Amino acid sequence: MDDSAAETKVEWREWGADAFATAERAGKPVLLALVAPWSEECAEMDRTTYSEPRIAANVNDGFVPVRADVDRHPRVRDRYNMGGFPSTVFLTPEGTVITGATYLGVDGFREILDAVRRTWDGKGVEAGSVPRPLREAAPPGGELSARVEEHMVEQLLAAYDDEFGGWGSDVKFPMPRTIEFALVRARDQATRTLEAVRTRLADTVDGGFFRFARDRDWSGTQHEKLADENAALLRAFSHGYRYTGEEAYRETAEKTVEYLTTDLWTGDAVASSQGGAGGYYRLAATERADADAPTVDPTVFAGHNGVAVDALLTYAAYTDDERARRYAERARDTLVDDLVDEDGAVVHYRDPGREETGPSGLLVAQARTLAGLTTAGSVLGEPGPARAVADYAVEHLRGGIEDEDGAAEIDDESAGAVAETAAFRDGPGEGPALLDRPLYPLDTNAEMADALVDCWLLTDDDRYREAAAGALAAFAGATDRMGVELASYATAVARLRDPRVVAVGAPAGSDLHRAALRLTDHETVVAPADDRAPDGEAVVLADGEREGRADSPATLEPVLTD
Repeated sequence: MDDSAAETKVEWREWGADAFATAERAGKPVLLALVAPWSEECAEMDRTTYSEPRIAANVNDGFVPVRADVDRHPRVRDRYNMGGFPSTVFLTPEGTVITGATYLGVDGFREILDAVRRTWDGKGVEAGSVPRPLREAAPPGGELSARVEEHMVEQLLAAYDDEFGGWGSDVKFPMPRTIEFALVRARDQATRTLEAVRTRLADTVDGGFFRFARDRDWSGTQHEKLADENAALLRAFSHGYRYTGEEAYRETAEKTVEYLTTDLWTGDAVASSQGGAGGYYRLAATERADADAPTVDPTVFAGHNGVAVDALLTYAAYTDDERARRYAERARDTLVDDLVDEDGAVVHYRDPGREETGPSGLLVAQARTLAGLTTAGSVLGEPGPARAVADYAVEHLRGGIEDEDGAAEIDDESAGAVAETAAFRDGPGEGPALLDRPLYPLDTNAEMADALVDCWLLTDDDRYREAAAGALAAFAGATDRMGVELASYATAVARLRDPRVVAVGAPAGSDLHRAALRLTDHETVVAPADDRAPDGEAVVLADGEREGRADSPATLEPVLTD
């Protein structure tokens, strides 16, 4: 249990089957607090609401209080999130939801406690319901047509804020994967958004990026810094630099590399996050020097480090930056040595301080680890256990959300054979409360499919193409309901329909390989030491067909740019 929980007067229990068994025996509802170690609001609710003696006594007497860290329990988070953290959720002993809210002050909490007690006394377990994502019919499968990409471009145009940059008319999130999609389809939107993120969300004193802005003009900053979000922005700024040559983007990326490898560096990998103490971040630079910086959570998450390896190597590929390359290799080695089992199952996290490790085989950990390893294969020529990680996900997490005939249709013959339609579950189909109900998150399926496309193009193994096609096609019928926050899905579909790889018949680090990395667009894969290319040559393959060839960096440039 975290230190913030220990300071309250509530007798918290860890998430698990024992807590729900206790609630069943006692005939009491469960109070589930979903908290994030980086959230200032979570700490504030602990300091005020949960520390108020009468509220704590009421909770301890009438409920079974359970606390779950949303970073360590993403499957719990995705089933019970009320729209932000903290989430305060009241459950039956079976895990169905009675009601919930986000942050609650003392008065609001008293009111909801009284209301839940009345509901429970009147209806008992019948008061609970299953959240919509777990009971709705699956989204319809369909064809992976050009319409997916066209729709997302339309969404960019409709949601873009011409005055302040970014997408949306209220809260502004940086959306790095949306920026990357726009870089090759609506570049002015992408660069204006990069500029807004660089000038409004970057911490110019300590480094790193804050999470989001509460207001349309990018003001009202929410000050937490998360490793995976910072790494994703590092990758977006690196791609921005590759397309524009804008030195400000390179400098921003370089400062983010420094933040990830100093403040968030554990000694052998990237730490999870740094808290969002707004009072500290509102201090001037000279005042910060004498103040205690917000706490860093040293937990090493596989997924966060997968994103970091991917981003650090992307920056290194464009700039030959040795620091980024060196730290990427160290994080990669820690990831492979400590968090990937022999069978390819990825351990969600490791906390050396508590001598604690997380569960294995969660989709988010598999997808992001695979992405980091495939980028290592492309940049370093060292994919490590990428195929084992991909194979584990394909063999153990695929299933469900199938269309009527069980096949993924791709309306472009160049995309290859028809594949079985099956999305990926978010993890093992077991656990307390509602964890035994399968959940098929679209965004994480898109991440996995995109990484599988990389794996396919590096290995030329059609099994990975088929798995990616099946996962993407499982959601294709819902394309018209997707907004800009799901641009990663459209990116994965576009890459699957128009696959391109630069096979280099020279080792990683050679002049020809380095030139291919710098010149190739970011949706194309570079494969070093590849037998699809003659020795000393680079061959551009479009859906397996030779499109061009070169034997030097000078001759490669016109092949790629033309």
